[in-house]
Amino acid sequence: MNIIKKFSDLKLSNEIIKAIHDLGFEETTPIQSIAIPKMLDGIDIVAQAQTGTGKTAAFCIPILEKINVKNKVVQTIILCPTRELAIQVSYELKLLSKYKIGVNILSVYGGQPIQKQIYSLSSCKVQIVVGTPGRVIDHLERKTLSLDNVSIVVLDEADKMLDMGFRDDIEIILKRIPKQRQIVFFSATIPNEFMFLIKKYQKNSEIIKIEDNKFTIPMINQYYFVLKEYQKIEAIMKCIDMYNPNLAIIFCNTKRKVDEVSSYLQSNGYSAASLHGDMSQSQRDNVMLRFRNQSISILIATDVAARGIDIDNINVVFNYDIPKDNENYVHRIGRTGRAGKTGEAYSFVSEKEMYKLKNIQRYIKTNIKRSYLPTLNDIEKSRIKTIIKNINKILKDGKLEKYKAIIDDIITNNDITNVSAAILKILFETFDKKNNVKMKENTHNYYDRGVYKANNYNNKKINFVKNGFINKKYIRTKK
Repeated sequence: MNIIKKFSDLKLSNEIIKAIHDLGFEETTPIQSIAIPKMLDGIDIVAQAQTGTGKTAAFCIPILEKINVKNKVVQTIILCPTRELAIQVSYELKLLSKYKIGVNILSVYGGQPIQKQIYSLSSCKVQIVVGTPGRVIDHLERKTLSLDNVSIVVLDEADKMLDMGFRDDIEIILKRIPKQRQIVFFSATIPNEFMFLIKKYQKNSEIIKIEDNKFTIPMINQYYFVLKEYQKIEAIMKCIDMYNPNLAIIFCNTKRKVDEVSSYLQSNGYSAASLHGDMSQSQRDNVMLRFRNQSISILIATDVAARGIDIDNINVVFNYDIPKDNENYVHRIGRTGRAGKTGEAYSFVSEKEMYKLKNIQRYIKTNIKRSYLPTLNDIEKSRIKTIIKNINKILKDGKLEKYKAIIDDIITNNDITNVSAAILKILFETFDKKNNVKMKENTHNYYDRGVYKANNYNNKKINFVKNGFINKKYIRTKK
């Protein structure tokens, strides 16, 4: 099979190519190189690909190419298992259709007032609907959504929809689609129940398999820290200060833990927010919008709430809690290292949980390296490195004439070394404030506060020498 490596080699319009370039992509991922040409040719496909392989763009691009912008009726329907995934797919469609005038996209899902969706369907001349099966059926029953002119149907994360009990809903929808149509399934696995849908609703379908371990795992550097539970909150702050991510996700196993970690980070000046199922849909939408726009840089989430998050510039994922199953681990770390980019994944593991980590390593067929928490000296060196990198970039870019005149005026009466040192001090203080770096001279001390969660100790010595914590002993007496 001839693998197309560049988007420019695909038969795409200038409008779509321009939007792809705006997003910073030039080369296709394996699933994109195979799926896009087949979808453009109208072939029914079953694409087996894991999260993080660029699968969303693999069906969004051909859908946008095939849309008739002059025909103001629903031509494509995309079904997703969750509200979050529906929102993400809609967002990517809007980015890719940036230069294709006349394309109208609507996401429909539960948790949002249905009247608002009804108004959009009736007045906005929608051509692409992205929705959850339950809400799509609501609109079909109300006759506010017609599928009479639909020519493309996509089921994204189809196996998850079956796991969540949506089979009957999926069949109700597929039976409403005209006979002349293209049906496409994207799925991480192909269970037996899935084969029934393939045989019943697709015509001469082709199966595309992209191995997860070959395309997702190698792009992510994976590490773990051995920690006790009460050490985790201090550890996460040290890691954020050390690695200074543009965007990061912290995964917890429970909603309560999500709120605890989020509250603690916020109270210590970090730009963080939580995402879980107990939040209203408007709250979740607002958090995701802020995260996508980078007005917050740290998202603390449960597995279910984070399902479908598809943002390409997340560079670090933290497993605050080890996931309950191996598949969730792959989904979690798949939030980073997307579309050919590299990423980092750090897991917090207790001694008792080491067997879970070994199971994960066997499952992904990859060794996860042990690491140790950074010291204050490591964090200091990291911020120096970041500032020097920024200075070198500015020197390379040039355009410093305005500032040279100011420096010339200052050094008339001052030593140039002292002037440079003063400027660096300002840079360091600004960097610390912007990135919430908490060093020795700041308001809290990582080490002294580490003892606050060491409950149930009565006159016992607590030694935090391991893993880069403090090099002295504390005595805690139970009150």
